[in-house]
Amino acid sequence: MFKFQQVLVSTIVGLIVGTTTLSAQNIPFTEYDMANGLKVLLHEDHSTPIVAVSVMYHVGSKNENPERTGFAHFFEHLLFEGSENIKRGEFDDYVSNAGGMNNANTWYDRTYYYELLPSNQLALGLWLESERMLHAIVENVGIETQRQVVKEERRQRVDNVPYGRLVEETMKRTFKVHPYTHSVIGSMAHLDAAVEKDYKQFYKDFYRPDNAIISIAGDINIEQTKALVDAYFKDIPRGQGEVFRPKVTEPAITKEIRDTIYDQVRLSQLVYSYQIPAQGTPDYYAMGMLTDLLSRGKSSRMQKAIVDQQQKAVTVGAFPLALEDPGACIMFARAALGVDLKDLETSMDAVIKDVQDNLISEIEFQKLLNQVESDFVTANTSVAGIAESLANYEMYFGDANLINTELERYRKVTREDIKNVANKYFNKNSRVVLYWLPQGAKP
Repeated sequence: MFKFQQVLVSTIVGLIVGTTTLSAQNIPFTEYDMANGLKVLLHEDHSTPIVAVSVMYHVGSKNENPERTGFAHFFEHLLFEGSENIKRGEFDDYVSNAGGMNNANTWYDRTYYYELLPSNQLALGLWLESERMLHAIVENVGIETQRQVVKEERRQRVDNVPYGRLVEETMKRTFKVHPYTHSVIGSMAHLDAAVEKDYKQFYKDFYRPDNAIISIAGDINIEQTKALVDAYFKDIPRGQGEVFRPKVTEPAITKEIRDTIYDQVRLSQLVYSYQIPAQGTPDYYAMGMLTDLLSRGKSSRMQKAIVDQQQKAVTVGAFPLALEDPGACIMFARAALGVDLKDLETSMDAVIKDVQDNLISEIEFQKLLNQVESDFVTANTSVAGIAESLANYEMYFGDANLINTELERYRKVTREDIKNVANKYFNKNSRVVLYWLPQGAKP
């Protein structure tokens, strides 16, 4: 259950008048730390009688033992199995019977659980998450059940989906030292090899209040909510020892890496991957705007040149992975029938070289800024979005107030910055190139 961020298009007014429409957000919130290390974020909004209760754990696939990959994602499933006070299979029943919904997702750096409930069911959400944090049952019967669930998920979402291994195959060539090299869903062989004590140790190591943020947004009273959080979480003990964080630095790619993937696909696909800085850095903001310029929407550079005009590809894309440590920007172009990937590579390189050699136009730049604003508005139009944004900003940057101020970081990006990051990171000698070919093309 992992996801990629989705975005909308921008307003047209800024393009007409030539001024930026970015404006500061004003999402008030209360934050504090509990004695056991749990970070609490509360946003009060009475516009609808709904409350989002969420807990984000600072553990993702990068925290795993390289011989036990897939544990973070596996626990996302396992911790719906039940607890000492919740029978197996009843976790979801409590939420649905209360008129709510719940879900979870895992990424390279964190795992996120949430319930969206009628606001008079706030205590229910807190109780469920406190049970998950303290009393989860980690035993063989649940482990074996979820092992089969995760295997089926991998088959449905990765192995049996055309180009489903794109990120997995690209990342394991872009990274050799850093644990970003292995996929979030992990290895089924590792999950099969693990025993009950391995799973119990992972739960003990990472599911602890001093490695978590509880973020609540919606129709709440701040003081009453503080009292409820205190009642359900204050007695959960702080974890022992330091939480494991990998401290390795991935060496830069100094020579182009080329490889071929054969897959059950009909059309060939060209894939590029470049190492890029961590999210939150100045270059990352410029990189995000650059990839929007290249592939976002029908008027993007790659779409217009390679798909519409040259008709060499049926679809194109470029996306930087938002990661806590330096990560990757992945580009792809799926070739039209009969188009050779070498020819497609020439076209891709030409689009990249153009942004390396020339400043983008003022109109394009204005459009990018408008798109950024639209993204922020869209992400924070619901209490569920606000709860997740607050938790993300606090976990990754130690500053939940970036929900109100991060737009200023984008405002500081210039057209020159976009040109500079194109030259700094999109280097032919510092990239991975994959030719994704139909199985029938294999010698």
